[in-house]
Amino acid sequence: MMLSQFGFVLIVVLLILVNAVRILREWERGVVLRLGKFQAVRGPGLIFIIPLIEKMHKINTRIVTVDVPPQDIITKDNVTLKVNAVVFFRILSPREAIVNVEEFFSATYQKAQTVLRNVLGQFELDELLTERDVINHRLQSILDSETDQWGIKVDSVEIKHVDLPQEMQRAMAKQAEAERERRSKIIAAEGEFQASTRLAEAADIMGRHPMSLQLRFLQTLSEVAVENNSTIVFPIPIDLIKPLMEMVEGAARSVNGGGPAANNGGGEALPAGDEAALLTGQETEVRQPTE
Repeated sequence: MMLSQFGFVLIVVLLILVNAVRILREWERGVVLRLGKFQAVRGPGLIFIIPLIEKMHKINTRIVTVDVPPQDIITKDNVTLKVNAVVFFRILSPREAIVNVEEFFSATYQKAQTVLRNVLGQFELDELLTERDVINHRLQSILDSETDQWGIKVDSVEIKHVDLPQEMQRAMAKQAEAERERRSKIIAAEGEFQASTRLAEAADIMGRHPMSLQLRFLQTLSEVAVENNSTIVFPIPIDLIKPLMEMVEGAARSVNGGGPAANNGGGEALPAGDEAALLTGQETEVRQPTE
């Protein structure tokens, strides 16, 4: 009889010890309520509670990641799209996370969805696509201020994906293509302007130094001659054959003037030998005036 009573007492003591002893890891804290009233925040390590009188709520103080599902957003310029985000938060005050809110994770999850819709609706589509950092910082500051009373610190909020309608994607593709064509035309026009400016400067230099043009012709001829070409068409400057043309014109005027050209209406006639040399081998008849 005594052994049975002793065994019963031993079992009761073991149950009490099992329920009284708690082991909390480094990132865990225990919020202890005694008879429904906040008593203390304990942990980490080995802690003791009074069974049936005290109750402990275990809190994880590590950073928690919340994946916000895609939300239907209407931007400031009336564009409908879907946006999802990710929220990183942690608990700074375990007491407030237990006492001030029923389910801190669910509350933060719902608050993140509403803040995401409200904030993104204040931006235009172009701002939403280009100013991610500004929008993320604004989301983080608003959500952090809203959850501060729950003992929660929101470290960051990042927009993960923006789902655009197919019509909007095609319109943006056309816009990007037109922008690229505009830039290419501007670059080509700037290149033509710079080339024309350089050509004008080169023309001015060659105009002041005529021999530079002939040297340029000779350089071009040497470059063309490198190739295996059988026929080369090369322009000859007028300046090179201008003296020869003047000599031919002078000889022609002498012939058309009647042979012995006269100076001031009646000078001496040219000698026959000089006239023959001037006409390059052609026979010339000198007519003497008849009495």
